[in-house]
Amino acid sequence: MVAVRPVDPRLLRQARSARVFLALTVVMGFATAILVVAQALLLSRCVVGVFQRGTSLSDLKPQIALLVLVFVSRACVAWLQEVVAQRASAGVKAGLRRDLLERATQLGPIWLSGQRRGELAVLLTRGLDALDGYFGKYLPQLVLAVIVPLTVLVVVASEDVGSAVIILLTLPLIPVFMVLIGWTTQRQQDRQWRTLELLSGYFLDLVAGLPTLKVFGRAKAQADNLRDVTTQYRKRTMSVLRVSFLSSLVLELLATISVALVAVFIGVRLVAGDLSLSVGLFVLIIAPEAYLPLRQVGLHFHASQEGLSAAQRAFEILQTEPAADGSGSAVPDLRTTTVRFDAVDAAYPARDADALRGFSLEIAPGEVVALVGPSGAGKSTVLQLLVGLLAPTAGQVELVTGQQVLPLQSIARDAWRAQLAYVPQAPAFISASVADNVRLVAPLASDAQVQRALELAGAWDFVAALPEGMTTQLGDRGAGLSAGQRQRLALARAFVRDASFILLDEPTAGLDGRTEEQIIDAVRALAVGRTVLLVAHRPALVALADRVVRVDPLPADLQAAAAR
Repeated sequence: MVAVRPVDPRLLRQARSARVFLALTVVMGFATAILVVAQALLLSRCVVGVFQRGTSLSDLKPQIALLVLVFVSRACVAWLQEVVAQRASAGVKAGLRRDLLERATQLGPIWLSGQRRGELAVLLTRGLDALDGYFGKYLPQLVLAVIVPLTVLVVVASEDVGSAVIILLTLPLIPVFMVLIGWTTQRQQDRQWRTLELLSGYFLDLVAGLPTLKVFGRAKAQADNLRDVTTQYRKRTMSVLRVSFLSSLVLELLATISVALVAVFIGVRLVAGDLSLSVGLFVLIIAPEAYLPLRQVGLHFHASQEGLSAAQRAFEILQTEPAADGSGSAVPDLRTTTVRFDAVDAAYPARDADALRGFSLEIAPGEVVALVGPSGAGKSTVLQLLVGLLAPTAGQVELVTGQQVLPLQSIARDAWRAQLAYVPQAPAFISASVADNVRLVAPLASDAQVQRALELAGAWDFVAALPEGMTTQLGDRGAGLSAGQRQRLALARAFVRDASFILLDEPTAGLDGRTEEQIIDAVRALAVGRTVLLVAHRPALVALADRVVRVDPLPADLQAAAAR
């Protein structure tokens, strides 16, 4: 993992609230420094007045009142700083989450398929939540660590140069040890974060595959593996906490020894009569304030490491550039346009070998073309090229209208996709009503249009039998419906979309014979007056096509060469 910087300007640029927060933190840092000096000065005068000059408490009431006011002011500044920090943190986290979701949408499902879903889920939730420690504690303390020691040094030097020299020589010891300990903590924190990513991804995959594991009697073995990963994460976490606690002890010890040196120097000079009690007491009271912010910086930096590690990963994703979009050329009428693949090569980002090489095909308007071939030959890749989820690495996908030839990549993706209806192998569903799930591709469709689409897709019979009909709420991923019912709802989306070009990726895969017949009837109705490109294995589905095109896998020697 890339080394995490103590101050990442990208976090401060993420939201306007963060920039306002930084400015307010500097102002409050100066206010804190002034209050620290005032507190030490008032406290030393009160003590010297009582014990050396015999001043009565009644005569010291104005100074005691001012001292109380200083204490209250410091508490108010600390509270205000906490409030501002929490708001800044909330703004940055919201901005990062929004940008990450937007970038993930731009990168598309092909990129997402190559990522660990558990890692992304943890990053968007707990990972970014850990930035509260960075903004709420570390950054304010970092500002104080610059302003307060300098202020204390200047004030002490004006009263006693010798004590100022001791403070000046001992102050750098804390940052030096803080950096040394910080390197160790960062390595421990990075290992903990990677283990958490592994644990989250493993747990998510385990839950998704639990039914299959239970059927084959492998659930207990996987539970043992999960226990091992959890134990590893616990050990990593304890290692981080151990280093953090030890670092606090080391920094506290250094600060204590440094203050003790100042105290011994002042004591010797007081005995010799070279220093007045008022000056010596003032320096002794204010000296610990010079070391306190530096100690706190080291402590809070360890607490903010998890958030910084998560932010680093977030910026890596944000810096991943999506495929170039088209310039916005007008989409030709697909009812009179031929789609042509001209020697197209394609590869997935997460794989080394090509998924498709030298593929050529022409699809005439109104034609139904079936792609057949063994699994892994690249049939679904052809559909993903047409949808724009994948870009060719060589060759060109073209739209031919008369004498005009328009490269598909020159068209804005959103404008092109608005002309298509795509039914993948595993249609996506959300936790919403049946009608809303059909409307995902046509948000303005009326209830009557949704019902008509369900009827054409052969889905109205089971939808009408649901407890609340079209308003029945579905679970996540279509929970509550069978595979055939989900497939018919996906076909209903294609009907309500009413597009001229239809892409179907094995719509009858994994279905029983009766359900397959219903799907085939729906596909037959959908193909009327439209151009259809479908991936098929079942003979009954292939029989619907006007033309069958076989897609063969790359020879083994070409796959090996591509992988090299």
